Amino acid sequence: MSEHEIPQADLDAVAAQLGREPRGVLAIAYRAPDGTPGVVKTAPRLPDGTPFPTLYYLTDPRLTAEASRQESAGVMREMTERLTRDPELAANYRSAHESYLAERNEIESLGTDFTGGGMPDRVKCLHVLMAHSLAKGPGVNLLGDESIALAADHGLRGTAIPVDWPAYVAPEAAGDTE
Repeated sequence: MSEHEIPQADLDAVAAQLGREPRGVLAIAYRAPDGTPGVVKTAPRLPDGTPFPTLYYLTDPRLTAEASRQESAGVMREMTERLTRDPELAANYRSAHESYLAERNEIESLGTDFTGGGMPDRVKCLHVLMAHSLAKGPGVNLLGDESIALAADHGLRGTAIPVDWPAYVAPEAAGDTE
């Protein structure tokens, strides 16, 4: 089965999750441990020609609700602030942005370096960052990984998030050696 041949049952599941027909779906990029689609990989241009720069789109309602909860709790503001004082984190975030852009451009270039989620300079949408991390796995987008770890600790480990997803380590504790 090619990337563009998605089983109708998966498309139906995504439609039920979104409350509308999905558009431009190229693949199920992440499936939750319980088997439900959680992230779709979408075409850079929708079937009607509209540019759609969000390559990875979070669909699982458990995950979207958790991303919204974190956003409301101020997680994005704190992450953006850390980007200004942690050069390693900022370098990882820029690298995540560059790999996201390169992957999307392999499908079709939109002539823009906009990727989503605020990358590479700020954190604007945890939905995008979580989708990217779930699709690519831990280590590619550390801020997305962190958001997923927070979600895992908020009751989604083993249902919407893999049991073995790395645990959340508070930023101030990450550098402590005492």
